[in-house]
Amino acid sequence: MGKVGPVSAGESSGSVVRRILLGSQLRRLRESRGITREAAGYSIRASESKISRMELGRVSFKARDVEDLLTLYGVADDAERDALLGLAREANVAGWWHSYGNVLPGWFQTYVGLEGAASLIRIYEVQFVHGLLQTEAYAHAVVSRGMRGASAADIDRRVALRLERQKALVSERAPTFHAVLDEAALRRPYGERDVMRAQLRHLIDMSERPNITLQVMPFSYGGHAGESGSFTMLRFPESDLSDIVYLEQLTSALYLDKSEEVAQYEKAMACLCEDSPGPEESRDLLRGLLQLS
Repeated sequence: MGKVGPVSAGESSGSVVRRILLGSQLRRLRESRGITREAAGYSIRASESKISRMELGRVSFKARDVEDLLTLYGVADDAERDALLGLAREANVAGWWHSYGNVLPGWFQTYVGLEGAASLIRIYEVQFVHGLLQTEAYAHAVVSRGMRGASAADIDRRVALRLERQKALVSERAPTFHAVLDEAALRRPYGERDVMRAQLRHLIDMSERPNITLQVMPFSYGGHAGESGSFTMLRFPESDLSDIVYLEQLTSALYLDKSEEVAQYEKAMACLCEDSPGPEESRDLLRGLLQLS
């Protein structure tokens, strides 16, 4: 990983969004000209898969490659070319999280950038409390269990990254955060009794912040719309960037942005919110769990 320069978290998160925006614009230009990915790749001495990764915003952009592609796509207007080349420069800014590269999988780096740039984050979690809502001690217990055999230093760095991500929720430009936590996530113990009690108190406190809505899906409801497992939905202030559904797996992740797929998760999230007790009643559930712990 490259050395992180003097870049704020907001700017570096925005670079991921700009990369995706530039990629989507290059794709639209290519398709409007009827040019194949293979032909586009040939024009910049690269493979069809490289063009695909560029258009999905998964790689950085070389100015020469963008210039050559714009020429191939018939973009001759200086103002339009300058705007897209400027977007390419901004998209290549290193994110603050790159300094955690030794403990952060490459596929998760994209998510950290997108999360930091989102204006609305909606999540459903079933295994444990979501990372943005974890206390340091609880996070340490979760990471330790998930990284068995890792050194204490690596575990500490992963926890530090999680705490750094949490700063966005209490910043001046904090996103709207709506979480539905399955009761299983609250009852499954991570750490000692005092760790769990502190975590429950933290959830109660965070749920009272104006930008945070927290609901609990209780066991008593039975089967519900979250049957497929945990998921995250991200919305961005940029009007030409579609919502993204993030699905984390053991060794990789899926990023869904097709409207029909996103719509299915929108429906599931709406059902979860409707079927779960409201924020105040959910706080009562948390207080009840705290008394029992």
